[in-house]
Amino acid sequence: MATSALPRALLAAALLSLGLPLATPASFARSSEAYQTVPASCDNRDFMAKQQAFENGGPKADVPVHICGTVIALSPKARRTRSGWHGYFYVAVAPNISIRIVSGLDEMNAPAWPWVNKGDQVEVVGRYYYDSFRKQGVDWTHHGTGRAWHVSGYVTVNGHRYE
Repeated sequence: MATSALPRALLAAALLSLGLPLATPASFARSSEAYQTVPASCDNRDFMAKQQAFENGGPKADVPVHICGTVIALSPKARRTRSGWHGYFYVAVAPNISIRIVSGLDEMNAPAWPWVNKGDQVEVVGRYYYDSFRKQGVDWTHHGTGRAWHVSGYVTVNGHRYE
């Protein structure tokens, strides 16, 4: 067995001994099974590390994130997609780094869109997805969970929480 394969084999044996399923690299792509929890408090460094790993060619598994920052832009009109009505805004998580937030308006207990404004302070819990440098964001920012995602999300705007 090659040296690089030994740690993977030991990990696989440990997971099997605990009764946990093994996941292949292909199954981690767009799979929520790779991560089970979200940071308890806002952790932009964690988010940026995940973003950097994806951009450097790491596995593109969706991951739970807990970020905060300032709203720098928003779409004033909600848009209907195949999964319902959505509101979109961008949050600065560090100087010169922002991320698109996708809010599932049908699922959230929130007023009519837009309920964020440029300059608002927000905290967001949701699913970070990375399809490409230009196609990435945070969705599942609502209280619901499902077969595709198990972490309940929310958006807090200036201290008011929307789920």
